[in-house]
Amino acid sequence: MTSGRADEQSANEKRPRRRQARGERRITEILDAAAGVFAQVGFETATTNAIAAAAAISPGSLYQFFPNKEAIAQALADRFVAQMRATHAAAFDSADFAKISLDELLDRVVDPILAFNLANPGFKAIFARPDMPAGLAAAAQPIQTALLGRVERILTARAPELPTDERVRSARVLIQIFQAMVPLVLAAEESERDAFVRELKKVMRGYLAPILG
Repeated sequence: MTSGRADEQSANEKRPRRRQARGERRITEILDAAAGVFAQVGFETATTNAIAAAAAISPGSLYQFFPNKEAIAQALADRFVAQMRATHAAAFDSADFAKISLDELLDRVVDPILAFNLANPGFKAIFARPDMPAGLAAAAQPIQTALLGRVERILTARAPELPTDERVRSARVLIQIFQAMVPLVLAAEESERDAFVRELKKVMRGYLAPILG
């Protein structure tokens, strides 16, 4: 093969890769824009036109990648689930929870999960919907199941004598306490946010201390 033909073949191989890279960047931009729109106006009020405008593209360009708002939400949910799985691993797999203090335990678990929620304001707009579509609920269910299991393992490590039914019930209550107070933290002014985080940990500590002795 001559040098000219080799160069032409190399150029032909690079073009699809460049198009694929551009497409992936565009999808990322659309999902980033959708997360912001969902967080600002809610899923039901959001429109594909608003998402396209936030992504600085035409609606026609958006439809090249996603047929409708629901498809965008599904792709965004998949991304959130992957990120949340990594966040939970960082929060729960980084320490021997049987040996550290209760305050350190709360810091290690609560802080990274709150940081994820603060960095992803569209997360709640999708997963806190009362009418969450079956597809989104199915995507979130493994994460919720794994979270419950991780909290249960912490309780087992700290209080091995705790009966199984009480351990499961306590884990569910802890998760509900956290999820109920997260909106307060997210809505707080930045100057007040640390105070609300302290209140969240105070409530969780107050619930945990009698259980863990």
